[in-house]
Order: sequence, then C-alpha cells, then structure tokens
Amino acid sequence: MTSPARIVLIALVGVPLLVAVPWIGTPVVVQFGINMLLMATLAQGWNIIGGYTGYSSFGNSVFFGLGAYGVGIAMAQFDQPFWAGLGLGLLLAVGFALVIGLPVLRLKGHYFAIATLGLAEVVTAIVSNIPIAGQNVGLVLPLLKSDVLFYELALGLLLLSTLVVFWLSRSRFGLGLIAIRENEEAAAAMGVCTTRYKILAFMLSAALTSLAGGINAYYITFIDPAGAFDITLNVKMIIMAVFGGPGTVLGPVAGALLLSLVSEILSSKVTNIAGFFFGAVIIAAVVLMPRGLSDLIRQFRGTGWRYFLQNIRDHRL
Repeated sequence: MTSPARIVLIALVGVPLLVAVPWIGTPVVVQFGINMLLMATLAQGWNIIGGYTGYSSFGNSVFFGLGAYGVGIAMAQFDQPFWAGLGLGLLLAVGFALVIGLPVLRLKGHYFAIATLGLAEVVTAIVSNIPIAGQNVGLVLPLLKSDVLFYELALGLLLLSTLVVFWLSRSRFGLGLIAIRENEEAAAAMGVCTTRYKILAFMLSAALTSLAGGINAYYITFIDPAGAFDITLNVKMIIMAVFGGPGTVLGPVAGALLLSLVSEILSSKVTNIAGFFFGAVIIAAVVLMPRGLSDLIRQFRGTGWRYFLQNIRDHRL
C-alpha cells in the first residue's frame, strides 16, 4: 500500500500539472483530458467495490447511465440546471445500488459478476420504453461550449474520488472492506457487519460513477440507452483499475491515465491495432503483474525480472 507521504508527494507534483493542462494544451488535448479524467474516476469508483471489497462488479455502467439520464431528464425535459440533474442522477444511482445490492451482494465470485453483467441489459430495455427518458431515440441536452469548465469538473471529481479512496485506505470502514475481500467469513466472525459494509461500498461506488456519467452527458449533449449503459465501458474501468493496482489509492488513476494515453496514440496512429490493445492488456496484467503497476513498482527494485518469472510460474505457463 502506498504510504501517505508518497501519495502527498505525487499529488503535489501531479495535480498542478493536471490543473495547467487547459492553459498550456491545445483544444484537442483538453478534450482528451476530459475523457481521460472521467475514465480515471470510473476506475476509482470500481476500485471501491472491486479493489477494496473484492466484488468484481460488471454493473457500474448502470450507475454511469443513471447519472447521465438524471442530467438528461432534468435539463431536457424539465429545464432544470445542470446541478439539479447531477443530484437527480446521484439519487437514482445510489437508490438503485441500495435496492439491487440487497439481493445481488449475497452472491459471491463469478455468480456476482454474472448477475451484475445482466443489469446493464435489463436497465437498457427498461429505459428504452420510458417516454420521459426519450425511449430509444434518446435525449438532446443544451449545448455549452466550454471545454475548460468540463475539464475542471472532471478534474475536481477525480480529486474527490481519490480523496474518498484515500480515506477508505485509512478508515475503519475501509479496513472492514479489506477484511471482507480477504475472508468474508472471518470478517463476520470478528464483528464486521458484512452486508451493511458491502451495500455501503456499492452505494459509494455508484455515487462517484453516476457523477462522472452526469458530467459526460452534459459534455457530449446527447444520450441514448445503448450508449449510456454500454457494458464495454465497465470492462474498460475494470481493466484500468486492475492494470494500475486494485485496492490501492493511486493505482487505478495511474492505470487509467496510462492506458488512456496509449490507447489514444494507437487509435490515431495505428487504428487496426487499437482494437486489440485492451485485450492484450488483460493478458499482460493477469499473467505478468496480477496485482497491478503499484505492486510492480514496489517489488521490482528488490526482485527485478524475477517478479515476472514468478508470476508466470504461479500461472503455470
């Protein structure tokens, strides 16, 4: 686990650089930065339920979509301000996490993953038949040409998400989630109310993810069910969190920033290879560094290339 002093040092160097991007970067760089920061927030949101609690959720794209539709319905249907829509999306996502979490979080392992995988399809079908949500046609939001504002919103949300995860890493609640991840039965025996902890983690993950969805909806000015609840978005946030280091404070952020940058370069330079990039990342992350970049950085200085060889032997390859 990254020490608090190291986290503060990285923040002191990294945050000013990120803040300066709108003032020194081109409009294209700022637009890329918005998407990159939102993906980092999604990775952090998944990190709470997947990295700290140990429940690999494929349903976080639902929270992203509900956040987007909260903003879309409020602004396009009721002429409410963006902040009201952001609050509506937050309520929808957190409420859904509470209701669906009660039965789904009783499942474990791949049963939980499969159950959450179907949530996106179910919610997509429901939203596609709701007139106030635009049905299959979708909703068009008011246009706001201010990339700098959206960049600042995305950066602020990422900082908030990282602070929440940092708090988790030092709090009793976070220690309870880690205990559930390591051995849920033992955690219950030690007095941890596992059901309550898991639901609260699910709701917290939903809250951060929905806020990212709301900002993204206003930024792109159009949402429809297929795009808002796209399951591939969930896959990307999992890959980024796992690549960077699940269950750490800065690992998911580093993974999201690095993979977004490499993916963007490949998409612009070698389009045919870009489609295979995330698949290759999955294989490399699982086989060569299953605990992510954060663990690689800690271990590589002492073990060198033996770190990779040991992981390959562990997988019997």
